[in-house]
Amino acid sequence: MMRIRKALLVLHIGSVQCLSVLALMFVTPLWGSDLVKTIERVKPSIVGVGTFQKTRSPALNFLGTGFVLNDGLHVVTNAHVVPEGLDVANHESYTVITGKGKQGELRSADIAAIDKEHDLAVLRISGAALPAMELGDARKVREGQNLAFTGFPIGMVLGFYPVTHRAMVSSITPIILPAHNSRQLDAKMINQLQKPVYAVFQLDGTAYPGNSGSPLYDPESGVVYGVINMVFVKGKKEAALSNPSGITYAIPATYIQELLRRIEPE
Repeated sequence: MMRIRKALLVLHIGSVQCLSVLALMFVTPLWGSDLVKTIERVKPSIVGVGTFQKTRSPALNFLGTGFVLNDGLHVVTNAHVVPEGLDVANHESYTVITGKGKQGELRSADIAAIDKEHDLAVLRISGAALPAMELGDARKVREGQNLAFTGFPIGMVLGFYPVTHRAMVSSITPIILPAHNSRQLDAKMINQLQKPVYAVFQLDGTAYPGNSGSPLYDPESGVVYGVINMVFVKGKKEAALSNPSGITYAIPATYIQELLRRIEPE
């Protein structure tokens, strides 16, 4: 009887292990395949944002990432990506880069709405409508949730090739970064302290300066829940590339919806 019980126990443990292996075989690749399909759908909506001036060398100044929403003619990015002033005398203009590889297409753009408090901007682009992404309810995002973001981490150095990173929501935290002592308080941080505090998504994914304005989305559906805003930098700004902290922040999509409502229908 004892031998039979031991045999049944071994059989049970073996069955559990087999089920675990089967779960890993079928569940894990499924998550990966969902992201593969989602990236294919998302890429046509990812654009570069910059300025163009024909007499300048180089004529195109890449500043950050953006993504298409609404009617396919509106691009969301960070407010800090969009320069406040242009060299109008020398015909400098806002531009959005679409396309693929080294065959990028330039679209002229204008600022449709801007929200400096939440570091968001909406540009309206010329030409035919592009595939648009869908906004989700950012209030439903929870800590521990897996998301992804796509953009241009090092600009267009290697051509117009969007890059995708996975990211988990590590924390939903106030936007203000704490200072360890008064010597770390600079003018920018003091100015931030005077603004209303709102919650942002802290991610464990590594973003880089060119990722500013990238959409943060669900890996299965492609629904947008936020916009990559900034990277926590250790030391000087150059360290964001050479020694990344692995801590990235994103603005919840709630504020995108509010900004889009400001745009008057044409």
